[in-house]
Amino acid sequence: MTSPAEAGGAATPGTPGAAASAAPTPPQGPAPAAAPPKDSAGVRGMIFLRDRGIFVLWGLLIVGFSLWASPYFATLNNAILIANAAAISAIFAAGVAVGIICGALDLSIPGVAALSSCVAGWMIINDLPVWLALTVGIVIGALVGLANGLISLRGFNPIIVTIAMLSITSAAAAIVAGGYTIPGLSKLDFMGTQRYLGVPAPVWITAGVFVVGTVFLTKTRDGIRLMAVGGSAEAVRRSGIHSDRYKVFAFVISSTCAALGGLVTTATVTEANPGASPALIFTALTAVALAGVSLVGGRGSLPRVLVGALVLATISNGLTIKGVQPYWATGVTGVLLIGSLTLERWVTMSVSKRLMATAQASVHTGTR
Repeated sequence: MTSPAEAGGAATPGTPGAAASAAPTPPQGPAPAAAPPKDSAGVRGMIFLRDRGIFVLWGLLIVGFSLWASPYFATLNNAILIANAAAISAIFAAGVAVGIICGALDLSIPGVAALSSCVAGWMIINDLPVWLALTVGIVIGALVGLANGLISLRGFNPIIVTIAMLSITSAAAAIVAGGYTIPGLSKLDFMGTQRYLGVPAPVWITAGVFVVGTVFLTKTRDGIRLMAVGGSAEAVRRSGIHSDRYKVFAFVISSTCAALGGLVTTATVTEANPGASPALIFTALTAVALAGVSLVGGRGSLPRVLVGALVLATISNGLTIKGVQPYWATGVTGVLLIGSLTLERWVTMSVSKRLMATAQASVHTGTR
């Protein structure tokens, strides 16, 4: 005969089988969470140092100069002077940063600034409307950027293309101005020496550029795609996005910022200078590098670029107050630049090594 247990009924009490079948199976809860890696705090600290180190540096400079150059440095009037000194270079740096983030380094910026300012100045002294002169100056910058981008897409090296465009725009500026500066542009005071709420006009213009630029890069689809193109153009292309369009767009933005910077400079000094100063690109690149913008593209932050320009202006202002020769400021800037690149390299390598070690430890733990 078949036993009750074998027939599917309940087992006879007192037997081991009955005890085993009667005892409920304990519920299987989720596996305990793995302990956080020991180096996670260190990795976060290094990433913070890379991404926010420029803010710390600027804060230390302010504290240091406030003590060393007291009582003249830490005043509201001097703060406005620093902001105004950094404003124009920050506009150029914004254009350079956007280009680098997308992998489109533009070295024609000084020539674009000179050409835009000379064309606008020529139109103003010939009694054409100021708004029209400014519009034409901005459009010239955008067209030069468009030309840079389209030529580069033909397989030419962008650096060589923009250097050639620097020569072309510099010559064109000299032709428009007849080889001399164009003085008497006091009609541009409203965007140069004029103050609004006690703050110079260039500071307001710079603030607008960085607010719009930051929102564009971080909150819009095109801005996010532009940064992605700088990180990996091939990956973006495989995802169905026309990466070439965004590279051209980056050149247009860079040259447009250069044109705006040239017009603001003209408004500040009330004259248009056909000379394309290489100091413009040097200062802009320095601010961008200090801000930790990756020179290979794909990563960067416009707020950090703005602080980078403020760091340069703060150093120059503080040393000037103490009567130190300007070439010391140039030397200090060079030292900071090398230090910034060294820090960037060290942090990147250290974070990569620690993350790889953590991943390997997690794999070994999971296979046990």
